[in-house]
Amino acid sequence: MYRMIPYRGFEIHVTLTLSAEDMYEVTMQIKGGTNFGIIGDGANAIQLRHGPFTRRWAYLVAEVAGQAAIDVLLGSSIDTNSSPLK
Repeated sequence: MYRMIPYRGFEIHVTLTLSAEDMYEVTMQIKGGTNFGIIGDGANAIQLRHGPFTRRWAYLVAEVAGQAAIDVLLGSSIDTNSSPLK
């Protein structure tokens, strides 16, 4: 199963691989953005740890991990005023 999640000008590509009945291993790959040579066509997919997961958890874990990685790349920090990230 596959899903692409857009986030802050990037794409989080998530692939699930069946490992047991209703359980999945999950990989994610970040693509896109501008001026980030490290995320070029050669960027590798990353298998997420502590699996396998149910389908819903697999997508959630991959989305949150991808968003956190993108936030680190863009240099955003925690905003204590609850305003949206820029």
